[in-house]
Amino acid sequence: MEPTYNPSLFEDKWYRKWLEKGYFHADEKKVLRGEKEKFSVVLPPPNVTGVLHVGHALNSTLQDVICRWKRMKGYEVCWVPGTDHAGIATQWVVERELAKEGLTRHDVGREEFLKRVWEWKEKYGSRIINQLKKLGTSCDWERERFTMDEGFSKAVRRAFVRLYKEGLIYKGKRLINWCPRCHTALSDLEVEHEEEQGNLWYIRYPIVGEDGYIVVATTRPETLLGDVAVAVNPKDERYSHLVGKRVRLPIVGREIPIIADEYVDPEFGTGAVKITPAHDFNDYEVAQRHGLPEIQIMDDWGRITVPPFKGMDRFEAREAIVTMLKDEELLEKVEPHIHSVGHCYRCKTVIEPYLTEQWFVKTKPLAEKAIEAVKTNEVKFIPKQWENTFFDWMYNIRDWCISRQIWWGHRIPAWYCLECGHVNVAEEAPEKCENCGSSNLKQDEDVLDTWFSSSLWPFGVFGWPVETDDLKAFYPTDLLVTGFDIIFFWVARMMMMGYHFTGKRPFADVYVHALVRDEKGQKMSKTKGNVIDPLEMVEKYGADTLRFTLTALAAQGRDIRLSEKIIEGYRHFANKVWNVGRFVLNATKNIKTEGSVAYAPEDMWILTKLSEAVEEYDRALESYRFNDAAKAVYQFIWNELADWYLEFTKHRIYKGTEEEKRTAAHTLLKVLRDSLKLLHPIMPFISEEIYQKLPNKDSESIVISPWPDKECCAFPEIARLVESVKELIRGIRNVKAELSIPPSTEVEVFVKTEDEKLLETVAKMAPAIKQMARVSQIHKTDKAPSGSVSFFLPGVEVYVKVGQLIDVAKEIERIKKKLEKMAKEIEKLGKKLSNENFLKRAPKEVVEKNREELKELKELHAKLSSTLEQLKNME
Repeated sequence: MEPTYNPSLFEDKWYRKWLEKGYFHADEKKVLRGEKEKFSVVLPPPNVTGVLHVGHALNSTLQDVICRWKRMKGYEVCWVPGTDHAGIATQWVVERELAKEGLTRHDVGREEFLKRVWEWKEKYGSRIINQLKKLGTSCDWERERFTMDEGFSKAVRRAFVRLYKEGLIYKGKRLINWCPRCHTALSDLEVEHEEEQGNLWYIRYPIVGEDGYIVVATTRPETLLGDVAVAVNPKDERYSHLVGKRVRLPIVGREIPIIADEYVDPEFGTGAVKITPAHDFNDYEVAQRHGLPEIQIMDDWGRITVPPFKGMDRFEAREAIVTMLKDEELLEKVEPHIHSVGHCYRCKTVIEPYLTEQWFVKTKPLAEKAIEAVKTNEVKFIPKQWENTFFDWMYNIRDWCISRQIWWGHRIPAWYCLECGHVNVAEEAPEKCENCGSSNLKQDEDVLDTWFSSSLWPFGVFGWPVETDDLKAFYPTDLLVTGFDIIFFWVARMMMMGYHFTGKRPFADVYVHALVRDEKGQKMSKTKGNVIDPLEMVEKYGADTLRFTLTALAAQGRDIRLSEKIIEGYRHFANKVWNVGRFVLNATKNIKTEGSVAYAPEDMWILTKLSEAVEEYDRALESYRFNDAAKAVYQFIWNELADWYLEFTKHRIYKGTEEEKRTAAHTLLKVLRDSLKLLHPIMPFISEEIYQKLPNKDSESIVISPWPDKECCAFPEIARLVESVKELIRGIRNVKAELSIPPSTEVEVFVKTEDEKLLETVAKMAPAIKQMARVSQIHKTDKAPSGSVSFFLPGVEVYVKVGQLIDVAKEIERIKKKLEKMAKEIEKLGKKLSNENFLKRAPKEVVEKNREELKELKELHAKLSSTLEQLKNME
C-alpha cells in the first residue's frame, strides 16, 4: 500500500474493473427461477441537460449505499438508471444554440429542429450519467433507459390511448400556467415563485344606482379589463349590505355584481377583491362556484386584446391603466407590497394564468388507489410525516394539464380529421379517419408534459406494455429515493399510473431525503455564491470522502448543513482507514495464520464489538437511518479498532509466542476484512483497494463478497470485562494528566475488587495494560497503599502510586488554582444558561454547545476535587 491515502490512484481503476466484470448487472433468470430474492430500484432520471449538483450526489449516494448493502447480503440487485428528455429545458438549450446562428426554431422548421435536439442529446446527454459514475453509483448500466427511447415511447402512447378510451383523458378549455416567452403551458413545478417588491393599487369601483363606491386592492390593475365581479367575505359585516348590488367597472364601464365567497380574506387590502377568472387561478374557482363568465383580455404573447389598450404588452398596459385611473379619480392610493410572483423556470419570464384549450387527465379516479395504498401502509413514506404532504395534495387534486406547446417531447397521439373534425387517438398514425374514412388527417402539434412519461418510469423501464421477463422479475420495485419537492409531481403520479396500468404498487418504500443547505442553513444558490460542486469535492478529497460526509449527515427529518470544512474533516476518517489497513497488512505479512487459534480476551472483545457494529448497521439501514449506519462503522473503525484493538495486539504481534502472534494476526485480518465490508456500501473505492491486498479475502471483489455474519462471534461477558480494562487504562492516564505526570512515566497500580473474572482478565491483559498506560506493576490489594491516588469503576477501586513522582504541596496549590478558575467558568456558564433572553435568541446549537460545556466542566471539577482531597491526605 502507498504510504499515504491518494484516491486518485485507484477510484477510476476500480470503477472500470467493476463494469468490466459486470458486477452491477442483474440476472432476471435467477429471480424467475427462485434462486435469488430480488431488490429493485429505479434511479430518478436526471434531465439530459443536467450536470451533477449536490442534491444528485446525495440522492444517488443514499441509493447506492442500500443497493451495495443488499447486493452483499445476497439479493439480485437491479438498479435501473436513465435520463429524462426534459422537454422545455432541453428545447430551451437548443434554441439558445440556434440563436447564436441568428435563427429560431421556426426558421429551421420542426423536423430540422428535432434533428438538432437529438444531435445535442447524443453529444451532451450523457454528461450527468458519467458524473454519477465518478461518484461510484453501482447502477445496472446495461439497462440504462431514456424517456424517449423507442420502447419507452411505445409505453407512453399505450398509456395515453388507454386513458383516452377510458374517458380519463380529455381536451378542454381551462386555466393553466402559461409562459408568454416559451409559448407553452407549464406545470406547477416549472413555475418558480420569487418574493418581489410590488404595489397594492386601491381602486374605486362606483356602486350602480347610488353614490359611493367599493374600494378594491389589487397587485395587477391591468387585469381589471377582465373583471366579472367584486367579492367580499360573507362574514364581513362591513360589506354585507352591498352583496347582490352591482358596480360599474372602471375604464370599461361594464356592470358587474358584488358577490360573497369564503375565499376572500377580510384582512387583505380592503377585504374586497376583484374577480378575473380568465387570469387568476383562485378567481377561476370562485367563478366556477358562482356561474360567472370568463373574459380573456390577453393573447398568448401577453398582449392586451381589448381597446383602448389593444396590442400593448401587459406591463405597458398596467402603467397606462393606472394613469387613466388617476385621471378619472378612481385610484384611491398605492402602497408598497411584497408578494410572490411566478416565473418560468427556464427563461424567467413572469408567467400568466391563461385560459386555453389543452389536454387534461382526470386525476380524482386515479388518486383513490394511491391514497388507499399509503393509508394501509402498502406504500410507506420515510420519514412518515411526508404522508401529510402527499395527502394534502391528493385529497385536493385537480385535473392534470398534460399538453405542452413545444416540439421536443412525446407528440400527442391524436390526429384531427380535416373533413369531419373527428379526433382519432391511436398508438400508430392512422391511415384514415375512423369516423368518415377520410385520409385528410393532421396530428396534434403539442407534446406531452415531461411528467406524463416519467410517471410510467417504474414499469416502463422494464419493458411495459410488453410482459417482459424484466417486468416479471423486478416490478414492483422496492425503494424510491427522492426529494420532497416532487412528492406530488412525480411520486404521486407514478403511484396513480402504476396502480392503474399494472394493478400493483410501483414501489414499497419512498425515502424522502433532506435538502442540502450551506453551513449557515441557507439554501445553496449561484447568486449567493454558496454552492458546493460535488465534482470539485471528488477531485479534491475523493468520492469516498464526499459519500461518507453526505451519508453521515443524512439524518431523517433534518436538512443537511454542508461545508467544505466538514468534507475535509471526513477526509481524516478516510486517512484513518488507510492507515489501519497499512498497519494490519504490514504487521501480519510475515505471520502464518493457518492453524488453531486461542483467542485472548481482547480478541473476543473486538469480535463482539464487530458483531454489535454489524447488527447496529443492519438495523440502521433497514429503517433508512443512513447517518446511524455511518456512525456505527465510524465508531467501530476509529474508536474500537484503531484506538484500542491495534494497541492491544502490538505486544503479541511483536513480542508474543507463535500461537499469540498467529491468533492476533488471524483476528486482525478477520476484523479488518469485515470492517471493510461494513464500510463498502458507503466508501466503495477505499474498501475495495484495501480488500484486494488482504491474504484472507473471501471473494474476487468486495462488491460481491458475503456480508459479515453478526451472530458468528459474540462473547458478551468477556467483552464486559475488557470494557472495564479499557476504563482502567483511561483512569490511569487521567490520573497522570490531572497531576501533570508525563504520560511516559511508569507507575505502580493496585486493584481492589471481588470480581475474580476481572482480576483474571487484568492478569491476562497485563502486558497490554503496562504498555498502553505505562505501568510498571499491577497488584491485587485489599487496602489503599500509602502515597496513592484512587479512582473508581463499577465494583472496582484502583490506586495509582504517585507519592514519589510529584511534589504534593505544589500539586495541591496547582489544583486549587485550577479549581478556582473552573468554578468561575461554571458560574459564568450557569448564569448564561439561566438567562431567558440568551435561551430565546441564541441558535439551538449554540445553547446545546454551552450546556455540554457546562456538564463537562462540572464533571471535571468533581474529579479534580476528589483528587485534591486525596492529595491533602498525603501531606
